[in-house]
Amino acid sequence: MSTPIKLGVIGIDHDHIFGMVRNMLAAGCTIERWWSDPSPTADRFAAAFPALERVADKARILEDATVDIVLTSAIACDRAGISVEAMEHGKDVMADKPGCTTLAQLAALREAAARTGRKWTVDFSERFEVPAVAKAEDLVAEGAIGRVIQTLGMGPHLQRLHTRPDWFFNRAQYGGILCDIGAHQVDQFLHFTGSTEVTIAHALVENTTRPEHPEFQDFGEMTLVGDKGHGYIRVDWFTPDALPTWGDGRLFILGDEGYIELRKYTDVTRSDAGNHLFLVNKTRNDYIDCAQVPLHFFTRLVHDLRERSETAVTQEHTFRAMEIAIRAQMKAEGVAA
Repeated sequence: MSTPIKLGVIGIDHDHIFGMVRNMLAAGCTIERWWSDPSPTADRFAAAFPALERVADKARILEDATVDIVLTSAIACDRAGISVEAMEHGKDVMADKPGCTTLAQLAALREAAARTGRKWTVDFSERFEVPAVAKAEDLVAEGAIGRVIQTLGMGPHLQRLHTRPDWFFNRAQYGGILCDIGAHQVDQFLHFTGSTEVTIAHALVENTTRPEHPEFQDFGEMTLVGDKGHGYIRVDWFTPDALPTWGDGRLFILGDEGYIELRKYTDVTRSDAGNHLFLVNKTRNDYIDCAQVPLHFFTRLVHDLRERSETAVTQEHTFRAMEIAIRAQMKAEGVAA
């Protein structure tokens, strides 16, 4: 029997770290230690994983030859530096999205991955951690809607500003709305259309409601033209308080023989639960409850870590998704590449 893949955690400034750790543990991994700068998340992380040791120096993790992969959900602008350092210590990496916030950081990650031979992945949780998306992947692969022509992704979020740390409002630290939460939607567009050459036809960001936080962006959109399909993406921080979850995230996948709609986290007025899938094609007009559909990504990633394969996600896909998200953010802000 193979020795389990061993995790180390460096940086826990975003709550996505909880799903990253739990899903990797469910895929058979182990973990002993974590490190973080002072963070509002620390107490909750320690309570969620009481058996783990919090170390005072991240070197305890980086220099531990038994650690195979480092997970990081540090402040967004710090994730690339942590990732490069981990790769230089012989570790693979899974970073929370956005895995980086600038093209210079992305170039450093590309160079480090090529030089060290280590894997750098980004946890695009709106695909990897949603059973309804796993089911949609299966249906598309089976040809249920024919060739995918377009994706329409919507990622609304609840502000809850009183819970947000200072870096959440600092553009240089969080990366901008299209780089940050827009990266989820870019990942899905690339995955479902199979596009590898992409033009950003339109990109826009705004702060329409929070003048007291001038670097905060509450609305963003982009239009993508790929060599194998098209995409429209809308992300925002306008989820109203009455919604029973943090956002009514939806994904529409249009094929030339049908379409799929995903209501990922709720079905307004009918169900507070998530993972609803609607399929319409030439022979089916179906609703599918996907709550019990197993996730694909984490078990495949563990396999890839062992075999040095790319069944979960390719390295180039991850780089490409972050590059498009960053370039869309720059285009929206009128910054030349």
